[in-house]
Amino acid sequence: VLWSEQAAKDGKARVIVANSGGANCYTGAAGFQLTHATAELAADLVGCAPLDVLVCSTGLIGLLNDSDTLLDGVRSAAAQLGETGGRDAAAAIMTTDSVSKSAVVEATGWSIGGIAKGAGMLAPGLATMLVFLTTDADVTAADADRALRSATRVTFDRLDSDGCMSTNDAVVLLASAASGVSPTYDEFSAAVTALCADLAQQLLRDAEGSEHDIAIKVLGAASEEDAVAVARAVARSNLFKCAIYGRDPNWGRILAAVGTTRAAFDPADLDVALNGVEVCRSSTPSAGRGEVDLSAREVAVDIDLKSGDATATVWTNDLTTAYVHENSAYSS
Repeated sequence: VLWSEQAAKDGKARVIVANSGGANCYTGAAGFQLTHATAELAADLVGCAPLDVLVCSTGLIGLLNDSDTLLDGVRSAAAQLGETGGRDAAAAIMTTDSVSKSAVVEATGWSIGGIAKGAGMLAPGLATMLVFLTTDADVTAADADRALRSATRVTFDRLDSDGCMSTNDAVVLLASAASGVSPTYDEFSAAVTALCADLAQQLLRDAEGSEHDIAIKVLGAASEEDAVAVARAVARSNLFKCAIYGRDPNWGRILAAVGTTRAAFDPADLDVALNGVEVCRSSTPSAGRGEVDLSAREVAVDIDLKSGDATATVWTNDLTTAYVHENSAYSS
């Protein structure tokens, strides 16, 4: 991460080297030296400068990767570079993922595609998520950066599977200009956002041990910040997540989470709906809990704060016994 931050400062990169199995985090000077050696080798193999190489690692923290094994892998990967290697790359970066993740958006004369990994510790700021996007559109580094930041703000940054963070997240966008087509910024930004949304939903559906994918939409907020804060508070409530796992429409746990925020709302005038069934109107019971069907994988939670016009959605998963088992035995 430290190496790649420095390498990306000029807005240019030629190569991404990614490995799974060891995060190369908290490995001291030896870990940084290995990263440096990885970048130098990759640069030599493809004919670029070491600072044009981004290095991304994922896996167990505190584990120093074996130098010979890693560098041999870089040589092998370089020898297999080709136009059809995307699927192999998507599979190679998996850790606890059960399926590889990839997507593409086709536009007029150009396209953008991407691969992703991550099945746990999906929370904004830091995660175990790696996302690599490539496009043949002719765009400036400034527009690519702007479009990517705009997209991640409403996709990956709103993905909060288990509320836990890690150390090695990265979202990278590389543009080759190979198509010779220069889309407008709005066209390009829309495609980047659509691609990120697709990959984010794939990450959500493959979350560790999950049985439900939950979309928490907050309406009527005084600001977008309030809407995100409320949605995230509900997403990180273990009581709420356990209720969804048990298919229990316990909307009291939703209101309890809302009350932990500093968002503007009248506690006596909140509405809550579960899968389209209004279970709470003006902070009093509405439909019976027996009317709510939580058997499907997708769950929609709508919360109306009645305090403004802002809205936001955060996506999360239920908390299951399978999640506990998987994470209790991760490093064993």
